[in-house]
Amino acid sequence: MFVDKAEVTVKAGDGGPGVVSFRHEKYVDRGGPDGGDGGKGGDVVFRGRDNQHTLARFRHQRELKADAGQSGGKRKRRGKSAEDLLIDVPVGTEIVDSETNQTIADITQPEQTVVVANGGSGGFGNAHFKSSTRQAPRIAEKGEPGEERLVSLELKMIADVGIVGLPNAGKSTFLSVVSNAQPEIANYPFTTLQPNLGVVDVDNEHSLLFADIPGLIAGASKGKGLGDDFLRHVERTAVLLHLIDAYQDDVTQAYQTIQQELAEYKVDLTDKPQIIALTKVEGLDEEILADQQAAVQSATGNTIQVFTISSQTKQGIDELLRELLALVETFKAQAVSEVETTESPAEPVITLPSADESWQVVQKKKRFIVTGKKIERFAHKTDAHSEPAVDRLRDIMRKMGIMHELERKGIEPGSRIDIADIISLEY
Repeated sequence: MFVDKAEVTVKAGDGGPGVVSFRHEKYVDRGGPDGGDGGKGGDVVFRGRDNQHTLARFRHQRELKADAGQSGGKRKRRGKSAEDLLIDVPVGTEIVDSETNQTIADITQPEQTVVVANGGSGGFGNAHFKSSTRQAPRIAEKGEPGEERLVSLELKMIADVGIVGLPNAGKSTFLSVVSNAQPEIANYPFTTLQPNLGVVDVDNEHSLLFADIPGLIAGASKGKGLGDDFLRHVERTAVLLHLIDAYQDDVTQAYQTIQQELAEYKVDLTDKPQIIALTKVEGLDEEILADQQAAVQSATGNTIQVFTISSQTKQGIDELLRELLALVETFKAQAVSEVETTESPAEPVITLPSADESWQVVQKKKRFIVTGKKIERFAHKTDAHSEPAVDRLRDIMRKMGIMHELERKGIEPGSRIDIADIISLEY
């Protein structure tokens, strides 16, 4: 079954903890701290692959979790960092953060990789905290938690030509004749329930990738008949081929129905280069066919070419393919030209200070809640059961000015200081 949407939880690996250790070798008097640092947790990395075609695997694999880093060891041995978790997805997959609805990545090329969740850094061992005034530190950090997020995966086919039209317009038959695709073909509406891809040779010199989109109906852009799901595949195509059954009672109405749905989709798809072809013309009276062609041509405002073809007899097929090839090549050349002519702004770029250093304090009766990226990272790495580690966290808060702010807000002995929902301290 073709699956083009999935939602998964990705969890990067936690960093390994550092350790508290002291040298105990024979003949070494008062051996110093030698606790090593923990290793980094594995990242969750998505990679585009052109041999992947669906998101079906994620229907059963809803959680993707990387390994944690190993803990540090004696003699300043650093824990081994975990390998990244590499997830293969089809080219054309868009990755969106489900909570913020922001696009994390758009995988449009084979072997393109993107880190979707970063592994946590390893905690420092006590050897890291040795100084001239602290000869025997008994502090070691826990590893930082790996990032965890819920992401939506959405596959949008990347094809040169997208075939659109009403149900039974002859799209699947056309694709089966001109390409190596073998779509299901039957004489009833909605025979095609999933997009099909086919490679089409043009004059034995060039090839185009075609996508046959299931039949659209009025209201498709708003999700009727699953049309909204199918229209997403048209977004990435270079050119649209709009097929209309020449035996339609009103070919103009058929044309306008599809155009309206393309225009009302979340991205106006009528801006794409387009060609129209009247299908199933074999045996049709030439005068009637000419009237049908003229009617559609008039409805377009004479801005779109209208061909007449027969998939059964292959009438007009070669001419149509050559014109599609020309449009696709023009589209790609313009895209390359736009990239090459894009220049960097002459004005200097001003970079704002990182928000990692910022923090805020919110008071709720005798409870004070501290939040901020940097202080939360330190809190994650603090062992709440180690008094030296907690004292170090208090020192960090003092250096960052957090303690001063707490005192300004009137904190009293016995009050609780919560750093997010990570650790709770008594003032």
